[in-house]
Amino acid sequence: MQFTTLLALALAAVPIQGAPLRKRIAQTISDSTTQWETACNTAGGGAQCNQVAVAAFGTLLAAPGPCEQQNAADNMIDLAKTLNNDPNMVKFAQIFAQQPRNSPTSQSVPYCQSAPRNTELNGLYQCQWQGDDPNTFVGGIAKGGNGTIPFGLSAPVSPPGSCPANPSGSIADGTQLVDITQSPGTVAVSNSTGTDNSTVSAMPTVPATPNATIGSAPPTGTADDCDGETTSPATMTPTPAATATSSPSPSSGNSTFLLSNGQAAQKLNAQFATLTASSPCTDGENACVDSSFAQCVAGAFVIQGCGDTLTCAALPLVNSAGTSITCTTTSDALARIAATGATGGLTGSGSA
Repeated sequence: MQFTTLLALALAAVPIQGAPLRKRIAQTISDSTTQWETACNTAGGGAQCNQVAVAAFGTLLAAPGPCEQQNAADNMIDLAKTLNNDPNMVKFAQIFAQQPRNSPTSQSVPYCQSAPRNTELNGLYQCQWQGDDPNTFVGGIAKGGNGTIPFGLSAPVSPPGSCPANPSGSIADGTQLVDITQSPGTVAVSNSTGTDNSTVSAMPTVPATPNATIGSAPPTGTADDCDGETTSPATMTPTPAATATSSPSPSSGNSTFLLSNGQAAQKLNAQFATLTASSPCTDGENACVDSSFAQCVAGAFVIQGCGDTLTCAALPLVNSAGTSITCTTTSDALARIAATGATGGLTGSGSA
């Protein structure tokens, strides 16, 4: 009996091979676009700055696909091109495209396998966290497998976890690349033989001609079940220009969707009021829970606080049909909904 007990204790002390301890590596995602949003507001982007910034940093969560971050950076560049190709907006968008994403399992996050829309993002890919396993990617994919080599490269990243903005290697868990560097770095150029022989600055050199007007960020999944355009936001600290911008009164040009946008936002806010952190959810679903932004990851809400003076709310879009979810002040949310012609406050019930 004594021998059996000692044997059991000895076996319990032996580490189990093949079952490493894994932890989630996260960050304050709203910090990744703060400087871009400030540059956008300075350039005169108005309410569009907030919409694009919020949708962008939501792509750093674990649920979005491998190209969502690049797509968001493309949207940031698109808006910069409508504002005289603002160099600071372009620069910070390039750095955002390289910000590490949340890792749910302390494994490296797969890279996008398609080219960006804007040439300013060519050759850029995200860094990885220092706590990520450099040899295994999320989903158990071994280095060298599908998605483990950035688009345009033919071999794994070296040093592991590095990116053009931080070529020395991966960055400390939870930190922001934009706080480490203000340069997007250089991108290797391959010649016809496939040998890297030069570098080119990631910064744009020729002003591009605007080819789109950004009214809001494109949809990437939301708790909204109505038709129309939505954003996929998360926590943020909006600048005064972003939170104080008033929505226009309904006009003949946009009244067809403004009222329905306001009512859709009220419906969402009413639904959010019934949610708790333990409410069931679908992966990728965005919502407000107890005044904080929440995104469903692996079947459970991941809560991101809005800050002491802000609250999470669904808001009506102004330039197109749909809603967005963001952190703002209660008074701003009420004003935006009222401007659509919808009555009854945040939820349509007559209360704030």
